[in-house]
Amino acid sequence: MTTIRHANLEVGAASSAGEAEEIAHDMATNTEAAAHPLVTNKVRQARLSGGMSASNRDRIINVISPIALLVLWEIATRTGIFDARFFPAPSQIFDTLVTLVGNGTLWNNTWASLQRLFWGALLGGVPALMLGVAMGLYRPLRAIVDPLVSATYPVPKSAIMPLILLIFGLGEASKIVMVAIGVFYPVLINAVAGVREINKVYLDVGHNFRASRWQVFTTIAVPGALPLIMSGIKLGIGMGLILIAIAEMIGAKSGLGYMIWNAWEVLSVETMYVGLLTIALLGFLFTLLLNEIERVIIPWRVQR
Repeated sequence: MTTIRHANLEVGAASSAGEAEEIAHDMATNTEAAAHPLVTNKVRQARLSGGMSASNRDRIINVISPIALLVLWEIATRTGIFDARFFPAPSQIFDTLVTLVGNGTLWNNTWASLQRLFWGALLGGVPALMLGVAMGLYRPLRAIVDPLVSATYPVPKSAIMPLILLIFGLGEASKIVMVAIGVFYPVLINAVAGVREINKVYLDVGHNFRASRWQVFTTIAVPGALPLIMSGIKLGIGMGLILIAIAEMIGAKSGLGYMIWNAWEVLSVETMYVGLLTIALLGFLFTLLLNEIERVIIPWRVQR
């Protein structure tokens, strides 16, 4: 068993497929170690990775997968599998995109949506983070707020759009509030869950060293809950993109949602797809950005 353990550690430390091959060859003299399933799996993983780290491989796959989808879409439209009236080829959509970029239409609408998304995420995310961590730390507060969250979270956010328009009017405030509501719930729920997942030993250590409530909040609760908080932020940004498009379709004269709705009214299908793909691209880029931020601020999190 000692031989197996040493062999397993050597293979785990191998940085390239070549090193893994050499270790496997050295272990061949010991039949028991070479045949051990853990050793065999690690050698196979090292061969497949070709020396590339898991994070770099994931980044490459993240870029290749949407490109592959667009290629398949192009082929399906060109061969008649998709109806070009409803699913125009990506090349046609790209031509429309170039035109909209050239005349500034796409930039102006995208910038309007991003501004609303930013302020909405800030307005909804920060209070949700503070309240969620506090709810995770203090049971009485959780008992008070949790029923309210459970009752209001399932309500479709688009269904309360008329009420928001009635209260905040047709200006920018109503769009920002819609995004804030969409961001608020995922961040709040994940923050509460993240704090409650923290081992009680860490909180006891803070109390034993007479840490203040603010110190417990900033040095124990928030760092401990960060993995789930980041998941909540990702979900919140995605929900914010959905709701900003809905809000801009009603009572707006700018934004990606307005551009999509206006294109539908004049039956410009390619322009509709440009708006939809722009929202999809924004979601993809936000996810990549948040993943990179997560790797920096949560270096202790195990990457699987």
